Amino acid sequence: MLAKIYRPARNAMQSGTAKSQDWLLEFDSASARTVDPLMGWIGNADTNTQVRMTFETREEAIDYARRQGIPFQVTEPREAKRVIKSYAENFAAVRKRPWTH
Repeated sequence: MLAKIYRPARNAMQSGTAKSQDWLLEFDSASARTVDPLMGWIGNADTNTQVRMTFETREEAIDYARRQGIPFQVTEPREAKRVIKSYAENFAAVRKRPWTH
């Protein structure tokens, strides 16, 4: 039962970063998923995959996993590359391409 510790990416549909600051601890599935023959739903007998624990820092999540004896894998987040510009740069005289409608 391996646990993944990571910081989730922000929602691609919104510009906010509300739920992407906390660190998550999730468990990998210990058994294979099966298809229900009647409904066709995909299920799993392992209920640990439903557990999602949030922590404020990476160290808190690692300490919890060590205290509980849970093997874990930490995935470091990649920082977004941002090009910060002002609105006035759209109309600058030194633009490579002229601004048009």
